[in-house]
Amino acid sequence: MFHVGGARSALQNWIYARQQGGVFVLRVEDTDAARNRPEWTEGILSALDWIGIARGSYEGPYFQSSYAAEHRAAAQRLHEGGRAYYCDCTREAVQARTGSQYTGYDGFCRDRGLAAGEGRALRFRTPDTGETVVVDLIRGEPTFENRLIEDFVIARGDGSPVFLLANVVDDMTMGITHVIRAEEHLPNTPKQQLLWDALGVKPPVWAHVPVVVNEKRQKLSKRRDKVALEAYRDEGYLAAAMRNYLMLLGWAPSGDREIVPWSVIEEEFRLEEVNPSPAFFDEKKLRAFNGEYIRALPVDEFVAACRPWLTGTDTVAPPPWQPEEFDEAAFAAVAPLAQTRLAVLSEIVPNVDFLFLASPVVDEAAWAKAMKEGAAELLDAAIAAYDGLASWDAESLKATLEAVGAERGLKLGKAQAPVRVAVTGRTVGLPLFESLEVLGRERTLTRLRAARLRLP
Repeated sequence: MFHVGGARSALQNWIYARQQGGVFVLRVEDTDAARNRPEWTEGILSALDWIGIARGSYEGPYFQSSYAAEHRAAAQRLHEGGRAYYCDCTREAVQARTGSQYTGYDGFCRDRGLAAGEGRALRFRTPDTGETVVVDLIRGEPTFENRLIEDFVIARGDGSPVFLLANVVDDMTMGITHVIRAEEHLPNTPKQQLLWDALGVKPPVWAHVPVVVNEKRQKLSKRRDKVALEAYRDEGYLAAAMRNYLMLLGWAPSGDREIVPWSVIEEEFRLEEVNPSPAFFDEKKLRAFNGEYIRALPVDEFVAACRPWLTGTDTVAPPPWQPEEFDEAAFAAVAPLAQTRLAVLSEIVPNVDFLFLASPVVDEAAWAKAMKEGAAELLDAAIAAYDGLASWDAESLKATLEAVGAERGLKLGKAQAPVRVAVTGRTVGLPLFESLEVLGRERTLTRLRAARLRLP
């Protein structure tokens, strides 16, 4: 699944490339066979489509595995130039020599002159002195002492290059000028920069954006947190709202505003203005954002956006009614009422299910709360009044029930509770009387009578 942090980084790369007249490049680093499947690649492409980075508007996808020959050639160049050496040390042997599992590699094989062979990894010969300065558009110039960087592995015992080298060679091959990625990669950057230097190529411009954290300020984890972009899409978040919110993770537009058009974000975003501090992914705030975006939709677009949840199409779960039970006209009539109440589009189903089911799904806790002493008599009176109502419209329905309640010393709020639960199954939902108008006289009375039969 496509991590929301990855989506944020993709958007930042996308905007920066467009601002600079450059090209966004999508590369799938697929050399780890256990983490590589075609359907997962398609998931990334689909998620990018949804977030607004459409296929055909960028280069790729390229696949790292396609450049294996270039990776091996670079490793050989480094070895032949004396910048790398073969090592047959096991982890256990290193720990036995150093007396610690945390010290790192001790350089034992540096001057042994081992040739390539089975089980012999190729290690980069890190300079013993000096510093590696990473020029970062967001973090300034982080500086790393070379003596503290171990001689790291660049090719495994079977000859296959590891990510550090493959990543550098791919960037060189593709002419990558800017690398914008999460700060968790920063510790790797001095090693990669040393590889760029050793291969005689100027390194790219680096920019390490802040890590995305949860409410406990822990890095978002797929094992613990809701991080998949597709999960938010399938729950009914709008792409425009998600795009807007993701861009605020570490950056803010001008003025005291957060909900802004994408055109404004594209114009105002500056990579140098990104805050290096961890960015809090606040799902409650995202829901509020999404609700604002939903309410801003033209009604016809809102109706179209809800259709997958109402008809069971695309990637969402089917609704609890049969396709032939869905009434497009009935939904269109209540859509403006529902639009003001949703935080995510999937919430449309419990808001309108009473319209399309033969009988309502009754929330028993709501039933117990509403059907207290006097509810039976109120329902009897409401049934009689509604059965003889001349005009079946929201205004008349409200006035009638208001009068029924007043005769029993009840305000409208108290009087309508048993009616709402009898008709919709819930104590909260769309405005009651507009709902009754759309539901119709016959179905409303049938439900009121069925509820009355449940009461003593």
